[in-house]
Amino acid sequence: MNIEEQFEALARGAVEIVPRESLLEKLRQSQASGRPLQIKLGLDPTAPDIHLGNAVVLRKLRQFQDAGHEVTVIIGDFTAMIGDPTGRSEARKQLSPEQVSANAKTYADQYHKILDPAKTKVVFNSDWLGKLNLYDIVKLMAKTTVARILERDDFTNRFNNGLPIHAHELLYPLCQGYDSVVLKSDVEIGGTEQKFNILMGRDLQREDGVAVPQVGLFMPLLVGLDGIDKMSKSKGNAVGIDEPPLTMFEKLMSISDTMMTQYYELCTDVPLADVALLCDAGKTHPKLAKKRLAREIVSIYHGADAAQAADAEWEHIHAERELPDDIPEFVVPAELLASGPVRIVQIAIAAGLAATGGEAKRLVQQGGISFNGEKVKDTAATIEITNGDILSSGRRRFVKLVRK
Repeated sequence: MNIEEQFEALARGAVEIVPRESLLEKLRQSQASGRPLQIKLGLDPTAPDIHLGNAVVLRKLRQFQDAGHEVTVIIGDFTAMIGDPTGRSEARKQLSPEQVSANAKTYADQYHKILDPAKTKVVFNSDWLGKLNLYDIVKLMAKTTVARILERDDFTNRFNNGLPIHAHELLYPLCQGYDSVVLKSDVEIGGTEQKFNILMGRDLQREDGVAVPQVGLFMPLLVGLDGIDKMSKSKGNAVGIDEPPLTMFEKLMSISDTMMTQYYELCTDVPLADVALLCDAGKTHPKLAKKRLAREIVSIYHGADAAQAADAEWEHIHAERELPDDIPEFVVPAELLASGPVRIVQIAIAAGLAATGGEAKRLVQQGGISFNGEKVKDTAATIEITNGDILSSGRRRFVKLVRK
């Protein structure tokens, strides 16, 4: 890929790149000099089970690796003992060194499912933060102001609501930023909730004399299976990358149709042009698009064979278990098939599941029409009919579609 193509690939899915033009310039300079960019990701090992939401930033790191750049994963064993205040209305419970060590090992075992182990440098920030004396810490704190620290929403909200802000918490963004000074990072990747911490790294690099400080590349927070909150094991809305193939497949088939675009963009490598077609209900039936999504994701973590097996097992369990034995056949008129995909309203009327267009539309809007077990709620949706497809209204009226 040329630099512009490489930039577009690396920018895929990013909510914000700060500053955007600086990343493009760094890529150009890297190509001209032959020096790979130094890419940084900090992980606080406080929740050792990696899920698809965590994997969003890890997959971005892998893209940088594949483009020839050098990746360093910082296990924040020192910063984890401070506790990241991001999104907190109270101080985090500080972890013991033993807890941090155990969690860090679990992380390492899992993130190698995504990153290339041979191209991934793993460091612990206690190696440098743990060696700072009080004089060093005073010098570090002198590089920012209380006003700057209080700009972060978490602290501002607590201050305005009379909630305590513990002095040690103020050190967290400074310590994370100091990691960037030590590693001389060109790019730091993180979720949008890490924006303040990552921009602090830019500030400290600039204070340290770096002419072009690191770029912050911010990835969105993946919405969990409930479609409401960000993916989280504690909320029970997560898909773990170590979960069995069928479990992953079933969970992914449960997401809403509107969530598919984000999952395709952040969790797969399917080209965005194809994603647009897959997520257009008028061009691809949502069930088929969702099954493709589930296969793509399961393949990444378990292989293509396991994904195909999970698909077949899901179909056996979910698509066949409630069908009656004596489903009548309906031969689809040739004129309906002449132009390709058929509107769901048209086929519902033709198959006798609705008497009029108005009734058919009401049934669809109320979730009363299903195609191969999946409810179709868009009256403008079209379906690609193959022999044996099942169209149903409610739980009692079924027809098997036949092409002749």
